[in-house]
Amino acid sequence: MGWAIIGTWRMALEGIEKSAKLLSNGGSSGDAIETAIKMVEDFPYYKSVGYGGLPNENGEVELDAAYMDGDSLSIGAVAAIKDFKNPISIARKLSEERFNSFLVGYGAEEYAHKNGFERMNMLTERAIIHYKNRLKETVNKGLSPYDGHDTVGMVALDLANSMASGTSTSGLFMKKRGRVGDSPLSGSGFYVDSKIGGATATGLGEDIMKGCISYEVVRLMKDGYAPQEAADKAVFELTNLLISRRQKAGDISVVCINNKGEFGAATNIKEFSFVVATEKLPPTVYTCTVENNKTIYQVATEEWMHNYMKTRTAPLKLKLK
Repeated sequence: MGWAIIGTWRMALEGIEKSAKLLSNGGSSGDAIETAIKMVEDFPYYKSVGYGGLPNENGEVELDAAYMDGDSLSIGAVAAIKDFKNPISIARKLSEERFNSFLVGYGAEEYAHKNGFERMNMLTERAIIHYKNRLKETVNKGLSPYDGHDTVGMVALDLANSMASGTSTSGLFMKKRGRVGDSPLSGSGFYVDSKIGGATATGLGEDIMKGCISYEVVRLMKDGYAPQEAADKAVFELTNLLISRRQKAGDISVVCINNKGEFGAATNIKEFSFVVATEKLPPTVYTCTVENNKTIYQVATEEWMHNYMKTRTAPLKLKLK
């Protein structure tokens, strides 16, 4: 049956490369998820996750994260937590609790402190520049402040046929203090069952929550749909439902794998990327396009890969006007 791991966005690549080695050597799906997501959280140039994540409207970095064990269905999550490194690790620790496994704000911070997790100011100078520039753009050009909500979500299958899933995000850029999206919510931002498969989502949390899309993908796989079929069906049914009821739908993307290591990805946006590795496939980045309610993906070109990192690591200057 083999092992597999999949993650949202190109930013998952380095973490998946490391966790692919772990899984190939018999490591657990839980360790693979935590290891890979921590690498994304620790890289300051990924401005929607962890250290370097973009702040809320008050200039504070509030982080959300979740972890799920596909064998026991145990879930741990934190939301609106500030000044602690690696919220995915805190979420995983919480999944061991029978009660009080989802903590928010000060309660999450108190738990993290009591359990020895590292305190860290997660607001970087680069994020401050992004914040100040966006304030100017919002006032001067009338642009929406809510750009930048790329959650890293992952699902893994190990050689023991156990599965796990995890998410981590700083949420909407310039969100209201205390705002929580889909990422730490079971069934919306993530869901995994080792007997079936797992899925994780990224996009506009307020719309993803309206369809509990990660659970829906897993349910469809349980009903016999292949991962790609399940992903497309869930994404486009929810997109069309939202358009029919509300006249618009936000960004919605999902990735998934079943308990055989087969994978799928779907999106309703023009440019979405994901990373996958299996026993037969080295860590690979794919870019997606949409045609007639179906997601088409291809291996990212070298030019695309170069431009991705060039854009994210380019020097920033504070705009004077």
